Amino acid sequence: MPAFDLPLTELERHRPDLAEPADFDAFWLSTLKEAGQADPLVSVRPVETGLRLTRTWDVTFRGFAGDPVRAWFSRPAGVDEPLPAVVEFAGYGRGRGLPHERLTWVNAGYAHLLMDNRGQGDQYGCGGETPDPHAGAPGGPGPAVRGLLAPEDYHYRRLITDAVRAVSAVRVLPGVDAGRIVAAGNSQGGGVALAVAGLVPDLAAVLVTAPLLCGIRRALDLTDAGPYGEIAAYLSVHRGAEHEAYRTLSYVEGISFARRASAAAHFGVGLRDTVCPPSGVYGAFNLYGELAGTEARKEIHAYPFNGHEGGDAVHVRRQLGWVAGVVGGVA
Repeated sequence: MPAFDLPLTELERHRPDLAEPADFDAFWLSTLKEAGQADPLVSVRPVETGLRLTRTWDVTFRGFAGDPVRAWFSRPAGVDEPLPAVVEFAGYGRGRGLPHERLTWVNAGYAHLLMDNRGQGDQYGCGGETPDPHAGAPGGPGPAVRGLLAPEDYHYRRLITDAVRAVSAVRVLPGVDAGRIVAAGNSQGGGVALAVAGLVPDLAAVLVTAPLLCGIRRALDLTDAGPYGEIAAYLSVHRGAEHEAYRTLSYVEGISFARRASAAAHFGVGLRDTVCPPSGVYGAFNLYGELAGTEARKEIHAYPFNGHEGGDAVHVRRQLGWVAGVVGGVA
């Protein structure tokens, strides 16, 4: 796919106007207040993985509405001191998979929590184990359109709340330095990590790669790929539902979360990405920290000839060096 979005010189200046609801902050404050009334952890159970250099636990924590959410928590074996933790959010249609699948961060010396995606896990990878008991509102079968006609019912209200609660959970797990928490993710996971950065004021850093949910209205005009295509397909059948859908989507717009974030931020984007168009990524980056009251440390890396894979392992190498500089590194 050739480059299809704005030229890089325009992307670097792109600051989109937002149709942000007046009660955006009140909506999320109320949602998170309700979810935060109980202690986050339900259970922490050690598991045998066959890996001698990594210790792993099967964690269950309370997410949206107190629902049990599964996660893998891993640490380097033989290390006792509190470590900075990377909380990772998986991509669209994926679950947490198997505990030996994602070892980059624990091999780099960090504690690592990989959150399961509620009601997902059946499209890629090795599955998930967290149901979504609130998925009965009108909408299509895919997560991007579940409950699309009302913000209170929308799937991403629940998933983002789970993600905020995952940060609360990791902070009380053994051997975690609660003051050095990093949120990370690619694609849907990147959009969710960005939402966490906007909702958790004392996050240390955020790693955002090819984030979904950024510049949603423009993305719906640019692409039929991936989750945005599911939304367009739903609206092609439910003619006249655009107003309700756009209103719901405005409450999960990643650029709105980015404006409120203050953690140090590292972005990555492929300029030929038709799944998560680059104008949404740059909109979030350029407006990142705008409402935080202090200038946030941030940087972005663009890959002109790459699509949704972005910089792949090259970008991960950049993330490793950057995070070590931000959170002080690990022993």
